[in-house]
Amino acid sequence: MMFFLTKLFLTAGIIVVVTEVAKRSDKFGGLIAALPLTTFLVILWMYYEGASSEKISNHMSYTLFFVLPTLPMFVVFPYVIGKFGFYVALLVSLVLTGLCIYAFNMVSAQVGFKIL
Repeated sequence: MMFFLTKLFLTAGIIVVVTEVAKRSDKFGGLIAALPLTTFLVILWMYYEGASSEKISNHMSYTLFFVLPTLPMFVVFPYVIGKFGFYVALLVSLVLTGLCIYAFNMVSAQVGFKIL
């Protein structure tokens, strides 16, 4: 239970730090948010909990495959928020990300690799 709480508070703490930095500096907040901190924490926790190298490797591969279809959101969100506000931008970004993941899965299945 103590390990679970350590994971919880450390991981949540990073999110709090990023939001606090972003309040003061858009650039540094974006830089920290763009770092794969959560991915590093996840693989650290997996390793510490005894996950196999294959399991950690698979996690990293799937993370890459899921990062690619999320990238269009970073282009669309700033445009939509300026035109229609935060909640519309959030909804459009969620729908776009879902559609991109679906399309990416369809394309990857055609070459023999299905991510979902």
